[in-house]
Amino acid sequence: MDEIAWSVTGTYRKNKHTFKFAKELIGEKESHIRERTLSDIGSRHRIRRRDIEISEIKQLKPAEVKSLELRRRLGVESAQ
Repeated sequence: MDEIAWSVTGTYRKNKHTFKFAKELIGEKESHIRERTLSDIGSRHRIRRRDIEISEIKQLKPAEVKSLELRRRLGVESAQ
């Protein structure tokens, strides 16, 4: 399968505060992206999965990706 760019947005709660997040990831399926997001946010901020709420996961076209690293991986940008 080809790699697909995804955009993930949501919130997480920590110490009675709510924080927003937005990530761009590359993966094959939406379920893989959901799992990776929960894993990354949980381990980075030391919170449980039940405190993470993903509000949207949407597929991106390669030209819509903002991350330079992901653009290079997708072949949109060339490494100089």
